[in-house]
Amino acid sequence: MESFILLTNQSQGRDRIFRATQYACTLAKYMLRKDPTKTQMLVKLQSLESTMSSGRKLFRLGNTVNSIDAAKGTLYLTDPVLRLCLTLANLSRALYFICDNVLWARNVGLIHDIGKDRWSMNAMRYYFFSLVMNLARDAYVIAQLMVKKSQEKQYQQKANQHLSDSPDVASVIIPPLDAFLLLLIESLRSHPALALDTIKNLCDIFLPLDKLGIYQTNAGLVGICGLVSSFVGILSVLKPNLKIKP
Repeated sequence: MESFILLTNQSQGRDRIFRATQYACTLAKYMLRKDPTKTQMLVKLQSLESTMSSGRKLFRLGNTVNSIDAAKGTLYLTDPVLRLCLTLANLSRALYFICDNVLWARNVGLIHDIGKDRWSMNAMRYYFFSLVMNLARDAYVIAQLMVKKSQEKQYQQKANQHLSDSPDVASVIIPPLDAFLLLLIESLRSHPALALDTIKNLCDIFLPLDKLGIYQTNAGLVGICGLVSSFVGILSVLKPNLKIKP
């Protein structure tokens, strides 16, 4: 089992590169959509986007096992909130990958008697719930960091100096809100892995929101969010210390 998980993990970097390329194509198509001279370019971008999507589905064939294994690990976390959020997130992600694998098998002709739209919507629902749980984890950890940071003497001095140095800002912005934003920024600055994970999850959540019809957006925003999320993912692969734990 460990050897299999190690093997499938090797595709993470390639998947993120494919993902960045896919959403770059999505964004480029949106920007060129009204230019009649770019018809051939749009066809090529569509073909490249489809190729990247198919390649990513192939890379993700082993991710169901990875997610189940991750869920088994989070069951032993001592913090009950982290245990609940991360276990549910990993289980939902495993179900998402199962749906994704079934859709891949249908696309390559291995199976036929399934409803593509139904499986695709189920995949998005599981993906959405996984992201919600990850964001709940991020919010919980951020809240803990903010409480801890607010108790630090060094931060209290900096907050007092900030308000005294910016009287105009303090008079325009509600002081409690200004203090909250300063505390939030300082807390995230001290934990860059958490900041990047929050940005990634916030960007990612626009994708299922659009697919599920909860919040309709456009291909341009989807492309931008997908690109930002992909670059954060690539950065976490290149710099493992920027990957949030657990």
